[in-house]
Amino acid sequence: MDAAQQEATARARELQRNWYGEPLGALFRKLIDDLGLNQARLAGVLGLSAPMLSQLMSGQRAKIGNPAVVQRVQQLQELAAQVADGSVSAAEATERMDEIKRSQGGSVLSATTQTTSGSGAPTVKRVVREIQSLLRSVAAAGDIIDAADTLAPTHPELAEFLKVYGAGRTSDAVAHYQSHQS
Repeated sequence: MDAAQQEATARARELQRNWYGEPLGALFRKLIDDLGLNQARLAGVLGLSAPMLSQLMSGQRAKIGNPAVVQRVQQLQELAAQVADGSVSAAEATERMDEIKRSQGGSVLSATTQTTSGSGAPTVKRVVREIQSLLRSVAAAGDIIDAADTLAPTHPELAEFLKVYGAGRTSDAVAHYQSHQS
């Protein structure tokens, strides 16, 4: 790799860090390790070609162009955290990955109708996850926190919402959501 290619790769990885919180190579390797995948399976679940996944991981490409793929990445990150904390078994994770693979992404309303409680209403956790995914698809956590800090003096409730849903833990966002229901 010549100096220009190295510079382009470093620039792409820095953009990835800004957009996704870390370079995609590191993010995808964590998913592969945490969920027991190989690159081909990860590419399939995300809806990317294997060469595209490789280009993103190596920094040859900086951005994931399809918002549905970004949403699937976020769903896999959440799933990996659930596997790590023991709340989801390996068998359940495999089933969830198949669901994620089939998901089309899209709006909060269309996505929430896919997973519902027995009553037919979207679960609180599912609604919260969709809000989180939507926010995180438009900005990295650090950018959301910066925006919230800017808004805090004049719009504290909106700033809190951005921080809790855009950069916080799902459990905190669920508690926030439940505390604001009438």
